Amino acid sequence: MIFIKYSILLTKKLGYKQKGYFCTMNILKALFNFYINASIHVALAAYALVRVTECYWEIGYNETLSYVVFYGTITGYNFVKYVGIAKLHHRSLTRNLKIIQLFSLLSFIALLYYVWQLSVEIVIYMAPFGVLTVLYAIPFLSGFQKNLRNISYLKIVVVAFVWAGVTVLLPLVDAGLPLTKVVLYQLLQRFLLVCVFILPFDIRDMQFDAISLQTIPKKIGVEKTKKMGYVLLLFSLVLEFAIAPTVAVRNGFLLMFLLSLFLLMRATENQSKYYSSFWVESIPIVWWLLLALY
Repeated sequence: MIFIKYSILLTKKLGYKQKGYFCTMNILKALFNFYINASIHVALAAYALVRVTECYWEIGYNETLSYVVFYGTITGYNFVKYVGIAKLHHRSLTRNLKIIQLFSLLSFIALLYYVWQLSVEIVIYMAPFGVLTVLYAIPFLSGFQKNLRNISYLKIVVVAFVWAGVTVLLPLVDAGLPLTKVVLYQLLQRFLLVCVFILPFDIRDMQFDAISLQTIPKKIGVEKTKKMGYVLLLFSLVLEFAIAPTVAVRNGFLLMFLLSLFLLMRATENQSKYYSSFWVESIPIVWWLLLALY
């Protein structure tokens, strides 16, 4: 009798613990999804690439510019991702989307605050990248039916160009460094690397993208897309030997190179939910942490 009572009591306690455990896990999952869907992770990746540039050129940490890149990435990416959805469903937005919109608005306000502290020269350099981001999402071609994203092959070029300019050019211009041949090499390398980072996303989205959206995997297939990525990585590796100021910095790049190669090789159409949106986008963060350790 005592054993039965003890068993019932233990079962109830375990049930309550399990209930609390699942509740905690659901909260953590919701927070993680918000972290991904609100573009915080990709913004941290952009922030990390700015810090990588600072490590290569041994320039001081520019808090203002770093926060401009961070909040600008959140604002830009959420604008690109959700402007169409908000336009179509503005009266029946889900609670999560409303929260993301509010968060994006606060990020935009923070962006304006930090932009106000930048020099006029940096703002002028930054302006074309902001315009490209807007044109990437807003239709302005073919009778206002197409944007830059809808033009074959131009999507990856525009995104890589903006990322390279924002994470390499802006920090160096702000630091007063001249645009030397080595700077151009790093701009090219960053452009190639961002192209590689985008390829797993394009492979993932093949089954969801509209027929009219001709991405590289849709044009040439998954295997040829991966081979193209390997070539781009190889070129970036060659450029590294002309860019890296020290052996330690080069070793950090080599580890990042191997991680990028591995994730590109493993990319498939039916990849897991967070494969690209978390793991691939973590590559710049890992790169920065590797350099920080050195």
